[in-house]
Amino acid sequence: MEIELWWLLVLPLFFGLGWIAARIDIKHLVKESSALPRSYFKGLNFLLNEEPDKAIEAFLEAAKVDPETLELHFALGSLFRRRGEADRAIRVHQHLVERDNLSEEQRLHALSELGQDFLKLGLLDRAEDIFVKLRGTSRNEEALRILLDIYQQEKEWQKAIDIAEQLPGHAGHEWIREVANFHCEMATDALIADQGDEAIKHLSLALSVNRKCARALMLQGEMAIKQGDAAAAIEHWKRIEQHNPVYLALVANKLMDAYRQLGKESLGIQLLRSYMEQYASVDLLDALFQAEIANGNIDGAYTLVRDELRRNPTLLGLDKLIEARLFNVDQDRRGDLELVKGIIHNHTRRVARYRCDNCGFKARQFYWRCPACGGWETYPPRRTEEFDLTP
Repeated sequence: MEIELWWLLVLPLFFGLGWIAARIDIKHLVKESSALPRSYFKGLNFLLNEEPDKAIEAFLEAAKVDPETLELHFALGSLFRRRGEADRAIRVHQHLVERDNLSEEQRLHALSELGQDFLKLGLLDRAEDIFVKLRGTSRNEEALRILLDIYQQEKEWQKAIDIAEQLPGHAGHEWIREVANFHCEMATDALIADQGDEAIKHLSLALSVNRKCARALMLQGEMAIKQGDAAAAIEHWKRIEQHNPVYLALVANKLMDAYRQLGKESLGIQLLRSYMEQYASVDLLDALFQAEIANGNIDGAYTLVRDELRRNPTLLGLDKLIEARLFNVDQDRRGDLELVKGIIHNHTRRVARYRCDNCGFKARQFYWRCPACGGWETYPPRRTEEFDLTP
């Protein structure tokens, strides 16, 4: 391969330009370092020696001497907050907020960081005051989202609704689900306080926001039971099938109780059997099994569980099968079966839980809002064993 003569002239030029650029970068770095105040390096030294209080004082002094260290303070404050030292973060951010030479955007940034510090310490009222001030500024959306979280923690549901309706995309699926649940929370509070009209109003609003809100239908049924109208309660609960049939498992036992009040147990069992065929779940199986037992149909209960166990083999189903067999077993074999049932029952306690789709948190009790991540309707009303068996 022949090398053109002009390449021999160009290559040294390239090397020379690279050397000059490197020298310029080094000089620029040295110049920047020498321009930094001594207190900046003292602060770094204190931080490295795990003396955070002295480091803060040194960095605050550096900020007074050189305003260009603002980003350092924002980073330092965020670091303290992440480490759980929110009180130290507050000192840093309060100092920044009180400075006179900040731009408007920098001041808003400092206020936001200070509000998050208060939030970390659980000082919700002080955090709320700050984010209310940030509304209508360039940090409006951030303020709205944090205020929404604050109002949920404080159970200020009407304020949460007002905020959610101002968020971008508030008509989307996520927000209509949350707003419907806020109305359900208010309806629940009204029911506890015997304010029936108020409860009816909020349940209607929940369904107008989200017509598939199974929780609102469930609460309407509970209101009807409280008023002594079992037939109306049944109609409310049956409507869940049209919108969100997976939640039928949560009202199966209530449905049977309502049918018993009307003296129509056989109709209730027939309805649960139809649900079981279409929307099989462990909770539906348990409700139907208990209904058959209460109705005196031991053989029917046994056949039901056996057939379901063949279709969906679960420990929870096996537990019910042994329970049904214990009704028709002689005394000699009863002890062995009870021993087996006890062992299986102990294992079923580990899998008879609900699991949040969002964060994976497990709980024995069903929650409309996850206690761990705060997500609404992130708990499918199915036990963990059913999900583990799903291909």
